[in-house]
Amino acid sequence: MRVVAIVGRQGSGKTTLIEKLIPAMHGRGLTVSTIKHTHHHHIELDVPGKDSHRHRVAGAAEVIVASDSGWARIAAKSEPTSLPELLAQLRPVDVVLVEGFKQLEGLRRVEVCRDGVALALADLGIAAVAAPGGVPPAGYNGMTIALEDTPALLEFILNA
Repeated sequence: MRVVAIVGRQGSGKTTLIEKLIPAMHGRGLTVSTIKHTHHHHIELDVPGKDSHRHRVAGAAEVIVASDSGWARIAAKSEPTSLPELLAQLRPVDVVLVEGFKQLEGLRRVEVCRDGVALALADLGIAAVAAPGGVPPAGYNGMTIALEDTPALLEFILNA
């Protein structure tokens, strides 16, 4: 699996970019999964009072909710789960897009930068910056791709 992180400051447009990349990848016949990390400490995917929530609150380590159209697994852990552990949980796909992890050393990263202040100035592991109009942030001399040019971003992600 090719694993690529989309990074950037809060509100920069990471999720919007991922929403554009997924159908573009599907258009090329690629399968895609995503992993999104959140800074919220308690994730509620099920509704308090519903059976799945009651199972989890009662102490189930994992709860799977299944229907005719899909399923979801809710797992409880007392410590954070690493990205490699999460990747191991996914079914094999062509591309995994990762959003929201702080520690991503060794993982190809594309930064979404709208405010002209690039994380890439301090993080040399960022392979490219996606900026409006392809205008590089001040002081950044690396690869810059127009944020609105989804085909070019897709090419970079798939071929870099």
